[in-house]
This record gives sequence, C-alpha cells and structure tokens, in this order.
Amino acid sequence: MAKPAEPVEAVFIYSEDQLGYKFSETHPFNQKRLTLTVDLLRKMNALSDNQIVSPRLATDEELALAHDERYIDAVKRASLPECNPEEFEPYGIGTEDTPLFVDMHLASARLVGSTLTAVDYVMEGKAQHALNLGGGLHHGFRGKASGFCVYNDSSVAIRYMQKKYNARVLYIDTDAHHGDGVQWCFYDDPNVCTISIHETGRYLFPGTGNITERGSGEGYGTAFNFPIDAFTEDKSFLEIYRTAFREIIEHFKPDVILTQNGVDAHYFDPLTHLYGTIEIYREIPKLAHELAHEYCDGKWIAVGGGGYDIWRVVPRAWSLIWMEMTKQPAPTGKLPEEWLASWQEESPVPLIPTWEDPSPLYEAIPRKGEIEEKNHQMLEKALYIIRNERKLSTTE
Repeated sequence: MAKPAEPVEAVFIYSEDQLGYKFSETHPFNQKRLTLTVDLLRKMNALSDNQIVSPRLATDEELALAHDERYIDAVKRASLPECNPEEFEPYGIGTEDTPLFVDMHLASARLVGSTLTAVDYVMEGKAQHALNLGGGLHHGFRGKASGFCVYNDSSVAIRYMQKKYNARVLYIDTDAHHGDGVQWCFYDDPNVCTISIHETGRYLFPGTGNITERGSGEGYGTAFNFPIDAFTEDKSFLEIYRTAFREIIEHFKPDVILTQNGVDAHYFDPLTHLYGTIEIYREIPKLAHELAHEYCDGKWIAVGGGGYDIWRVVPRAWSLIWMEMTKQPAPTGKLPEEWLASWQEESPVPLIPTWEDPSPLYEAIPRKGEIEEKNHQMLEKALYIIRNERKLSTTE
C-alpha cells in the first residue's frame, strides 16, 4: 500500500476569478489588491505556480450552513441585470456600502468556496497551512449583507469544519472593524471561540464589539472583544494581541486556528483611525504560526479582510503572511524594482519603495501614554473571566 504523501508547508488559494467580486470602480473594497499582492510575491520569487490552488464554488447547501435560504435566493435574484435594487434593500444589498452588481451570487460563492478549499487542504492533511486572501468577509449575517460583505466565508467555513471534521475552532480577527458577523453566528456555541481586536465602535462601523459581549447560553465565555482606542500604536496593539491570543488559546484548546487578516489598522488606511505600522503585520502571522504548531498540530487557515490603502499597505502586509507560512525570511530593504515600476504609474500615490514604513510615519501622539493605559485596563477586564476561572481551578 502506497504511503500517504507528506503534507506541503502551505498552499495559496487564488485564481483571477476572485477579482469578479467588484461593486464598482470607485468602491473602497477593491480586489486589485489581490493582483498587487500576488504580483509582488511572484516578483520576489516567493510564490510559485505549484503552490497556488484554484478555488471552487461553494454550493447552496454549503452557503446555507451560515445563511438563510431565502437570503441566498435574494442574492441570486439581485445578481440579474434587470433586477429592481429597491427590492433587496431589506437584505442589506443595493445599499451604498454593499451595492448590487451582476453575477454577485457567483462571485460571492467563489470567495466562500476559496476558504472551503483552504479548509479541506488543511483538515485533510494535504497542507499544514492555507492562505485565502480573497476571504475574510466578516460582516455578513445569516439573512443580510453588511459592510461590503455579501456572504460570510469564515462563518460558513467554521460550520463546515464542525460538520465535516468535528473540529473545535478558534477564530481570531485583527481587522480594525469588529468581526460582528462571525461573532453573532457562534455566540451561543461552546465549540467556537471568537476573538476580535478592533477599533472601538464609538466612532467606527459597525459600532459593536464591547468587552461585555462574551457569548450567551452554553457559549458564554467563548466570545472575546478587545476594542482599542483611536490612535492606538504598534506597542499597545501587540501587547493586546500577544497576551489575549496566548491566554485564550491555552484556555480554549482548539483543533484549528482560523485567522482573519484585515490590514486596515495601518496609519495610511483611509477608513479607520488607528496608528499601526507595517511592523504589526510582521508580528501577527508570526504568533499565529507559532501557536498553531504549539496547540493545533500546525493547522492554520488564514483569510484576508479589510485593507483600503491597496497601494502602500495591503501588498506588503499580506505578503508577510505568506512569507511566514512558508518559513521564508522576513523581507527587509527595497521592494523589487520590477514591481515598483509596473505599478507606480497606475498608483494615485507614491508607492513605498521599502518593506519598512517611512520614518517618522506620523507626528508624535500627545495622548500616547493615556491611550496605552486605557487599552491595558480594557485588556485586563476582557480577560478577567478566564483568569478568574484559572485562579479558582488552582485553588480547588
């Protein structure tokens, strides 16, 4: 009997068909960022054809794992050229944030299928890690689109992992916007733990993600939110990320990690108010990789998410995930001249020519100490539930 093939280190889920998820030429959600990232990795000789896996479409049955069948039907009808947009506003589509576009159902189902492709590669042992930058649409709800998200690929993928692989899943979301759709989908599920580190909803969509949102019923204590203050910088962001991720994974003990890698916490992002730099995007995948091997036999699936400075931030930040997954040295210094020359004319802003951000990137924040202290206190409160439980268990 032939010996099973050894799993590869990682697979990169991608095809140009993923670019079909497109609301308009001027919408901030711009899938050209996938093209820019793939091209950057290729020009670095960091991504080869044999590492790329073409995604499949999600079936209606798979979409129904996390979406109402009436909603799926509405998305299909809204995908036709002759539809009436007003009919679909109750479903959250046809709005300013999530406009209609032709073949919307097909394009959206492909992004979900991309994440399911990543899941199967990892859970069947064909790859230790899988990256689908076309996914991460974390605002989609069971019966409603929201915040640029038609279907919620992460919610479908987690239900799929539960049903097909009986997996206990840890989902961690470092997008600047609260991962609301995923949280509410599993709010009462004790076998799914959701972590979201995001800018406070006081001024930012979707306005949720308070530390008091901890889950309900049997799922109480499996939802964790870390709403950070506007103008938060790298040091404070990473203190929360490292502390929360380590303590929660030790408490929850998952079978697999799913990371949502929105990169809109960067200072340049036009839709948020955080002061992150490229350095946090070096550290985020590094810890995810380490903890996946420590707790989950290496099972790590990563998806994309937000990121609206598609020229100066997204390609550099997302490339770092793949470099970490494949144990390639973290790049420093100049970006490939060929990549810079290919895209500078099209870019509306001067491209950053190095992996590092310009220094200084911004003027010093007068409230730096106050913001860090406020975030630290929030971290302590958010983790109290598991720290107290651990304390009680050691005294019994």
